[in-house]
Amino acid sequence: MIMEIKAHLKYFRMSPRKVRLAADVIKGKSAEEADAALSFLQKRAASALKKLLKSAVANAKHNFSVERENLFVKSIRVDQGPALKRFMPRARGIASPIRKRSSHIELILKTKNQKPK
Repeated sequence: MIMEIKAHLKYFRMSPRKVRLAADVIKGKSAEEADAALSFLQKRAASALKKLLKSAVANAKHNFSVERENLFVKSIRVDQGPALKRFMPRARGIASPIRKRSSHIELILKTKNQKPK
């Protein structure tokens, strides 16, 4: 039986471009490999992605009784959330816009094909 388990992280206050750098590291890996990779990744987004991965694994265990060893990261999608708009004063009375971007992250885990013994 193959199933998909989802977890979402919305309004994460970091640019999607920066989050995708960390997200691409775990794409296609098993849940255990992804957890280990995020532990050693030197990006600020890695801690949030690790927490999201643990949430998805907990969802799988609680809702479907699937063990962590049988899961892998099928896909991870990082979309742009709303941006906070700020302004910085510049020379000659001009104001420059600053966009403080946010991200929406969707993580989908899938069970591995188990061969009957």
